Amino acid sequence: MAIEPKNTREHIVALYGYITGLRKDVSSIKNNHLKHMHEDIDKLGGKIDKVYWVLLATVGTVALFFFDKLLT
Repeated sequence: MAIEPKNTREHIVALYGYITGLRKDVSSIKNNHLKHMHEDIDKLGGKIDKVYWVLLATVGTVALFFFDKLLT
Protein backbone atom coordinates (compact mmCIF):
# COMPACT_ATOMS: atom_id res chain seq x y z
CA MET A 1 0.00 0.00 0.00
CA ALA A 2 1.41 3.42 -1.02
CA ILE A 3 1.86 6.30 1.40
CA GLU A 4 -0.64 9.06 0.75
CA PRO A 5 0.68 12.65 0.67
CA LYS A 6 -0.84 14.78 3.46
CA ASN A 7 -0.40 18.31 2.13
CA THR A 8 0.14 20.17 -1.14
CA ARG A 9 3.92 20.21 -0.79
CA GLU A 10 4.03 16.42 -0.44
CA HIS A 11 1.76 16.07 -3.51
CA ILE A 12 4.12 18.28 -5.53
CA VAL A 13 7.20 16.34 -4.37
CA ALA A 14 5.49 13.04 -5.22
CA LEU A 15 4.51 14.32 -8.68
CA TYR A 16 8.03 15.64 -9.30
CA GLY A 17 9.51 12.24 -8.48
CA TYR A 18 7.00 10.54 -10.74
CA ILE A 19 7.76 12.93 -13.61
CA THR A 20 11.52 12.50 -13.13
CA GLY A 21 11.13 8.72 -13.30
CA LEU A 22 8.96 9.04 -16.36
CA ARG A 23 11.57 11.23 -18.07
CA LYS A 24 14.23 8.60 -17.40
CA ASP A 25 12.00 5.88 -18.88
CA VAL A 26 11.26 7.94 -22.00
CA SER A 27 14.94 8.79 -22.40
CA SER A 28 15.84 5.11 -22.10
CA ILE A 29 13.31 4.13 -24.76
CA LYS A 30 14.38 6.95 -27.05
CA ASN A 31 18.12 6.34 -26.79
CA ASN A 32 18.22 2.55 -26.65
CA HIS A 33 15.21 0.88 -28.19
CA LEU A 34 14.45 3.33 -30.99
CA LYS A 35 18.10 3.52 -32.02
CA HIS A 36 18.32 -0.26 -32.43
CA MET A 37 14.97 -0.34 -34.21
CA HIS A 38 16.13 2.34 -36.67
CA GLU A 39 19.30 0.37 -37.45
CA ASP A 40 17.29 -2.82 -38.02
CA ILE A 41 14.88 -1.04 -40.35
CA ASP A 42 17.78 0.37 -42.38
CA LYS A 43 19.28 -3.13 -42.74
CA LEU A 44 15.91 -4.53 -43.78
CA GLY A 45 15.48 -1.74 -46.34
CA GLY A 46 18.77 -2.74 -47.99
CA LYS A 47 17.63 -6.36 -48.21
CA ILE A 48 14.30 -5.35 -49.71
CA ASP A 49 16.11 -3.28 -52.34
CA LYS A 50 18.20 -6.30 -53.35
CA VAL A 51 15.11 -8.50 -53.65
CA TYR A 52 13.40 -5.78 -55.71
CA TRP A 53 16.28 -5.61 -58.18
CA VAL A 54 16.46 -9.40 -58.50
CA LEU A 55 12.73 -9.58 -59.22
CA LEU A 56 12.98 -6.71 -61.72
CA ALA A 57 15.87 -8.42 -63.53
CA THR A 58 13.96 -11.72 -63.61
CA VAL A 59 10.83 -10.12 -65.04
CA GLY A 60 12.94 -8.27 -67.61
CA THR A 61 14.67 -11.49 -68.65
CA VAL A 62 11.37 -13.34 -69.04
CA ALA A 63 9.92 -10.43 -71.04
CA LEU A 64 12.92 -10.43 -73.39
CA PHE A 65 12.65 -14.22 -73.73
CA PHE A 66 8.97 -14.00 -74.76
CA PHE A 67 9.70 -11.06 -77.09
CA ASP A 68 12.45 -13.11 -78.75
CA LYS A 69 10.08 -16.08 -79.17
CA LEU A 70 7.44 -13.79 -80.60
CA LEU A 71 9.82 -12.47 -83.29
CA THR A 72 11.17 -15.88 -84.36
